[in-house]
Amino acid sequence: MSLLRSKEIREMSQGERAAKLKELRNELMHERGVAAMGGAPPNPGKIRALRTNVARMLTIMREEEE
Repeated sequence: MSLLRSKEIREMSQGERAAKLKELRNELMHERGVAAMGGAPPNPGKIRALRTNVARMLTIMREEEE
């Protein structure tokens, strides 16, 4: 899991962005579930990276709408 760059997101089509956003949100929900069950995450920074990616994606999508 790595951070998506703004340039990479801007190069995606609307459909690709929507699909990637859904994928990121599902992955985030899964990671939060694992953490809530008391499981030690193999990568502790993953939840933060996922949240950052989702926020970056939403910001760029809103910019494109304007």
